[in-house]
Amino acid sequence: MDKIKLNIVAITHSVTQSQNYAVILGEDGGSRRLPIVIGSFEAQAIVVALENMNPNRPLTHDLFKNTLSEYNINVLEIIINDLNEGIFYAQLVCEQDGNVAVIDSRTSDAIAMAVRYNAPIYTYEFVMEAAGVQVENEEVETTEKKPSKKKAPKGNDLAALPVDELEQMLIKVLESEDYERAAQIRDEINRRKS
Repeated sequence: MDKIKLNIVAITHSVTQSQNYAVILGEDGGSRRLPIVIGSFEAQAIVVALENMNPNRPLTHDLFKNTLSEYNINVLEIIINDLNEGIFYAQLVCEQDGNVAVIDSRTSDAIAMAVRYNAPIYTYEFVMEAAGVQVENEEVETTEKKPSKKKAPKGNDLAALPVDELEQMLIKVLESEDYERAAQIRDEINRRKS
């Protein structure tokens, strides 16, 4: 079966399941999107890697990558290989000393590992046909690339704080491992510096 390469287009709040997120994968060179509902922890794990954040202590996916690296195992690619009763299935394709192994994985975990290894993400046509969405208006790509928290109360609005205070706040939230809030603060600092 021919594989279809996918890219992460966005991570946003799920419209169908509250408390969850959706990672939107876009067909490389095409206009179809594959939305996959994931949990908030998995969304955070993907965003931390996408945004090159360095947590004080390794997250679960970082620990797994460190363990694989210690044994010279590399993740070559991930394949979203099936869809059954609304649940996506994925595989990690790994290599060690020329030997290739395929490991079953939850799709959200596989994507989190792909981001950490800069590995390509693939699926098959039958998965795209079953769950893909045709995008006619490219403005859909302006969707947030990270999970966002609810807006802070007016007195605590990031836009009202000076940059030096935001930088101090960023250090504190990173220490407390609140990566979603850290991404918001970092974005506000970058917006002002650009």
